Amino acid sequence: MSLSITLVSHALCPYVQRIAIALSEKGVAHERVTVDLANKPGWFLALSPLGRTPVLKVGEAALFESAAILEFLEDTLPQPLHPADPVERARHRAWIGFASECLNDIAGFYTAPDSGTLERKAAALHARFRVMEGQLGPGPWFAGERFSLVDAVFAPAFRYFETFDRIGDFGVFDGLAGMSAWRLELADRPSVRNAVAPDYHDRLAAFLRRKDSALSRMMEQSCSALRQSA
Repeated sequence: MSLSITLVSHALCPYVQRIAIALSEKGVAHERVTVDLANKPGWFLALSPLGRTPVLKVGEAALFESAAILEFLEDTLPQPLHPADPVERARHRAWIGFASECLNDIAGFYTAPDSGTLERKAAALHARFRVMEGQLGPGPWFAGERFSLVDAVFAPAFRYFETFDRIGDFGVFDGLAGMSAWRLELADRPSVRNAVAPDYHDRLAAFLRRKDSALSRMMEQSCSALRQSA
């Protein structure tokens, strides 16, 4: 593709990470611009009809919604990440939708107002991941030896748990050896590592602390205990 490509991002947006991973896997040179969604600039609102990230600028055109952007990249760029077989491709698209449902549950987890709700949200995530465990192929990636868009969309979901695990043990991956191994493989993939800035986890922790949630109170209790022991 000869047109210039710009990925308009938010520092914590998991849907942006999907696009960044796909662009990296396809070896596409692009510019990346980060916006503050709490203070959206006018130029961004002119590009994004829903006021959300990601937005992919392709020449003068602006594309929005991560699923649509991923399909556009598949349609127009080499190094396909979808399987060639149409039945398998449809199955992968279904699991991409499932990944978005997992992200919704993750948001429900970190905004849970009390410990009981937090436990129920953790159990719901465990149940979703148990379903996914039964779909994993024999290789390191979702479909076996070949990295796919399903891998690209689950990687940002798993990244949250690198921060959650520092707060407490919520049992989300208990008994799920396949999901745990997949998660570790994805975390080590260069396209996944480079999809966020080096200060991502500090930013995420600060974001979580600002929530009036059970998780934010756990973080505060942990910080208080550290201060008292110092």
